[in-house]
Amino acid sequence: METLWILLIPFAGTALGSACVYFLRDGMGARTEQALSGFAAGVMVAASIWSLLIPAMNQASDMGKWAFIPAVVGFWAGMMFLFILDHAIPHMHNHGTEDEGPKSKLKRSTKLVLAITLHNIPEGMAVGATYAGWMTGSASISMSGALALAIGIAVQNFPEGAIVSMPLVSCGTSRNRSFLYGMLSGIVEPASAVLTILLASAIVPFMPYLLSFAAGAMLYVVVEELIPEMAAEKHSNVGTIMFAIGFSLMMVLDVALG
Repeated sequence: METLWILLIPFAGTALGSACVYFLRDGMGARTEQALSGFAAGVMVAASIWSLLIPAMNQASDMGKWAFIPAVVGFWAGMMFLFILDHAIPHMHNHGTEDEGPKSKLKRSTKLVLAITLHNIPEGMAVGATYAGWMTGSASISMSGALALAIGIAVQNFPEGAIVSMPLVSCGTSRNRSFLYGMLSGIVEPASAVLTILLASAIVPFMPYLLSFAAGAMLYVVVEELIPEMAAEKHSNVGTIMFAIGFSLMMVLDVALG
């Protein structure tokens, strides 16, 4: 039961953010979306470093000066995994004018939801890998550290839920359906977390690889999607400032609770 609540924390953040369709009648301005993208990027970069890559190298400390190998291998595997999904799943980013992935006849609203769903997969894997590290008795990962990561991702999922649900209303989707689609885009997080935990439990020696795999997948999303969005508006530093705030918040959560 304890596991269930931790895995659902990020999903709760997405659901709450999606509920903004009932309160923000006029939608979000470009500057607001830019700020939220920067904040999410900051949280994900800090989580990738303190919650995933550093613990991965700590767990491989018995390899001595070669302890970086699992982190590098897992990191690249995670990057390539998201690269493949990015090209295999039809989707469209909020301000995009062209489809990404294979050609399809899906509605624009469906492609927007698929874009955020794709984004959420590595976040769920990150929570699952961190929690699995604690379950397997890793000295470098504590229960509070796993909880800190779940809370940090939930915080940045709140604006993400709003970012996916609000444009759906602009596309003509009802507010109730927009909320539902936005909320469901986050269901892949607990699902991918559970799969990661099951995989980690079966092959404990590969835990450093799983942690760095999740880090690589998250950083792919940051570089491919969030950074371009936070820098979309010319002559504005709001995305950079919010990146720093998100990074600092996640760093504090991980160090203070870890």
